Amino acid sequence: MAHTIHKGVFPVAPTVFDQEGRLDLEGQRRAIDFMIDAGSTGIAILANFSEQFSLTDSEREVIQRTVLEHVAGRVPVIVTTTHFSTQACAARSREAQAQGAAMVMVLPPYHGATIRVEQERIREFYQSISDQIDIPIMVQDAPISGTAMSAEFLASMAREIDNVSYFKIETAQAAAKLRKLIQLGGDAVEGPWDGEEGITLLPDLQAGATGAMSGGGYPDGIRSIFDAYAKGSTDLAAGLYQKWLPLINYENRQCGPATCKILMKEGGVIRSDHVRHPFAPVPPAIRAGLLEVARPLDPLVLRWAR
Repeated sequence: MAHTIHKGVFPVAPTVFDQEGRLDLEGQRRAIDFMIDAGSTGIAILANFSEQFSLTDSEREVIQRTVLEHVAGRVPVIVTTTHFSTQACAARSREAQAQGAAMVMVLPPYHGATIRVEQERIREFYQSISDQIDIPIMVQDAPISGTAMSAEFLASMAREIDNVSYFKIETAQAAAKLRKLIQLGGDAVEGPWDGEEGITLLPDLQAGATGAMSGGGYPDGIRSIFDAYAKGSTDLAAGLYQKWLPLINYENRQCGPATCKILMKEGGVIRSDHVRHPFAPVPPAIRAGLLEVARPLDPLVLRWAR
């Protein structure tokens, strides 16, 4: 089988709930269909912007199975399998691979505000997961874990651990870290990726990022920036980045995981934009501001179901 290097825009799919907070699998499938129609190169599921931390283990299994079966190979799917336990994370990763995932995304092990492990245990964690699967592992380097991993450490894992080959960099000065990671890791770093809803997308592309994991509400907008840059139209990419940046900012700084649900509900993709308690609903004025910024951009999400 030919080796595939994944590039492009892989937005995070929301987990769709009804107004009572139960899984809405019909809405989940519609959200996935919209995201594919909107130009997603691939899709990520069960990420933090999917509210994965609010799901039971059985609900995770239902979402994973439902999405992978519904996508049915139309686009590659990245499954987040993060868990503090090496054994549990490896089991989740094996199951994701068995059901058709193209890649797994994994944060370094952490728990709460204070429980961390030393660097050598982190290396062993990723090594053990790699030893039990045959698909790539994306290391999510994000402040949420409270775990500092240097570019040197990430590059060493890329060189020394077979399946550790993708890195989603969401730390401060992400572009500088991406440049250093690419320089140190060489060909072992198959996927230096942008994250954080695309708030640093342009500088990350300039640094050499080959993938972007953004929010799920407007893949068409993120694709327009990504594709222009990939074709060498850097001025056009910069202009498109400036055009979409206010909406990206609303997602990154104001509405968070609720953003794509609000947009999808407004456009008739899903019936409810419910986020699970203890998340609070987005205040009406902030919701109105989000839509006010979104409408002039004419994203597909606001007209896909009309």
